[in-house]
Amino acid sequence: MVADARLAANGETIELQQQVARLQALLEASRQVHSTIREEEVMESVLRIVVRELEMAGAVFAGTELAYGDAANDAEGLLAFPLADRDGNTMAELLVASPGGRELTLYEADFLEGLVLQAAVALENARNHKRNIEFARLHQDLEAARRIQRSLLPQKLPDIPAYSLAFRSDTCYEVGGDYLDILEQPDGSLLMAVADVAGKGLASAIMSMSFRGAFQGMAAADMPLGELATRMNQHHWAEGEESRRRYVTAIFVRLHPEADELEVVNAGHNPGFLVEPGKEPYQFHAAGTPLGLLPGMSYAAERHSFLPGSRLLFYTDGLTEVFRGEEEFGQERLLHEFSVCSARKADGILDALWAAIEKFAEGGPQADDMTALALCHGSNAAEMPG
Repeated sequence: MVADARLAANGETIELQQQVARLQALLEASRQVHSTIREEEVMESVLRIVVRELEMAGAVFAGTELAYGDAANDAEGLLAFPLADRDGNTMAELLVASPGGRELTLYEADFLEGLVLQAAVALENARNHKRNIEFARLHQDLEAARRIQRSLLPQKLPDIPAYSLAFRSDTCYEVGGDYLDILEQPDGSLLMAVADVAGKGLASAIMSMSFRGAFQGMAAADMPLGELATRMNQHHWAEGEESRRRYVTAIFVRLHPEADELEVVNAGHNPGFLVEPGKEPYQFHAAGTPLGLLPGMSYAAERHSFLPGSRLLFYTDGLTEVFRGEEEFGQERLLHEFSVCSARKADGILDALWAAIEKFAEGGPQADDMTALALCHGSNAAEMPG
């Protein structure tokens, strides 16, 4: 009886020692697969452990060239162990060839199952790390693009006696498809443009840069405003299929300060607002389709006086398409806020409009690029309407 008890105790001790050894081996294997943050190195480490430490004939990851030992490319006859992520989705499948094709022992099966669990965690961590690096790189690129796009906005406003001019442009994302430009012309006039490329984000931002190059090139040719819009339309159309999908709504204005006169062309854009002392607000409505939408379109400029006390507003639809629940800020509310604004200069008017929009939105997120240009004739209180 005593001898039998000693044999049983010795057997339990040996089994416990074997379990400890197995656990130590699995812990060491876990340490190895978690020692890298590169996906390929994780998988190579798993294959090496299976063949060298567990003494399997070979191992391979299905659908890859990663293999170790004598594992055949054909999955037939191989033991499959899927590596699943936290959501249960299979990331990879480990195929193992046992020595001579025999069945696995209980120890070997347990070891492989434990190894696969640890390898799945390590593989998912490696993939997340790679995505984080890619995201950080993308964020850096977008931040650089944002700085470049901001630098292409007018850096210095022209100083025109008796006039005040201001603009503001806030993108929805890092970069956007709104475009604004102010160019002094050799004849003393001032050429301005506010445009909006269809869509938003990086693709629209790239298209807006193409639009900028074409606009500044044609502006240097000193052509009539209607002809400039007509050529811009044909140029954008000729750029190809993607450009046509990213058509551009635009409104161009040429100010003749000595003559107190404006020329305006609206190519499918939101109506521009003109407020004059003692008169009802006037709107510059679209005189043609957006640029690049249809070939062969021609545009004509509309002339209007711009007497002392007058104010002008051009904007993109990001200012009007602001919602509070299902209620839209809208063009009528924007025109009202612009008409009754008591600010005396263009920058003060834009500050007041942005404040009105933010109050209306009640802290809601910005859903589109927001760009506006304000021009006032006269900066004294007596000369300003409202």
